[in-house]
Amino acid sequence: MKTRRLLFISILLSFCLISSLSGCSTGKDANENTQQAARTVTDMAGRTVTLPEKIEKIANIGPVGVLNGFVQLMGEGDKICHQMPANFTKTDRWKYQPIFSPQIKDLPVLEVDKNIDLEVLHAIQPDICFTMNKETVESLKEQNIPVVFLKWTQPEDAKACIALLGEVFNKRDLAVQYNEYFDRTIAEAGEKTATLKEKKTALYGKPTDFSQPHLIAEWWLKQAGALSVTDDGRTAERLTYTTEDLLRWNPDTIFVFTQQEAKSIKETSAFQSVKAVQDDAIYVVPTVAHVWGNRTIEQPLMIFWAMHKLYPELMPKEELQTKIKDFYNTYFHYDMAPNEIDAIIGD
Repeated sequence: MKTRRLLFISILLSFCLISSLSGCSTGKDANENTQQAARTVTDMAGRTVTLPEKIEKIANIGPVGVLNGFVQLMGEGDKICHQMPANFTKTDRWKYQPIFSPQIKDLPVLEVDKNIDLEVLHAIQPDICFTMNKETVESLKEQNIPVVFLKWTQPEDAKACIALLGEVFNKRDLAVQYNEYFDRTIAEAGEKTATLKEKKTALYGKPTDFSQPHLIAEWWLKQAGALSVTDDGRTAERLTYTTEDLLRWNPDTIFVFTQQEAKSIKETSAFQSVKAVQDDAIYVVPTVAHVWGNRTIEQPLMIFWAMHKLYPELMPKEELQTKIKDFYNTYFHYDMAPNEIDAIIGD
């Protein structure tokens, strides 16, 4: 009888031990670990992407300036694991990129002539890639690297991108904060421009090669209170025109990409009758994380900057200086010096 009792106690203790160990693997902590390891998001192509447990290295492929800005705004810029392509680094136009992400200046280049260097990709082994090119998604399928597709064709897509990144990085509050700032900007700009009795006409792009390459400009020009001469209801990303079109439009203001572009317009004899040339109202859009006039998370600043150039009485320089300083302090944790801000605003 004693032997049976000892055997029963032994079996009971073994059962309790097994149950206890089993409880460790099925309890709350284990469930959370399993969920964390198998965390997924739905990207903007409708794909379900399984995320790694930890994201330590990030690769941005395609429109690198746009994507770097997104990642930097989310406070993850120190995890970008490659340098920008040569077309970004051959001038000092993108000098703020290695300020916001200092490590990139010493890292290998991942894209050469718009092609992914697979040898570099395997060497850096990113935990996750971001892209706006569906071709890149397809080409990386065999590399076993999670790829999140971001899409930006309409102004509101910027907020959707940020919300998705809030999910990816577990920074939903930051995403909400930025998106509320975005909405406040639009509302504030609308209140200011509602007082205008007459609006100026404007052209954005590259008049020297007769193109307006970014549809998003039609939106921010309108928000800044301008009448875009290229806004004909188009839906294509790029629009081309002729010298005759430019002369017929005769814009009050021209916004361009570079100082060389501005100089060329002023010196071209065919453009001398254009009002913007006669009034010296040709302005070079800022480039900080990215070109403000293109798709960038700095778009709200572009609205205020353009408003300052068009209607300085609506957006005085002092107010614009404060907005620029606050933006980069809040979202990039970078304290812009007064001379940096003045250089961004320009003449």
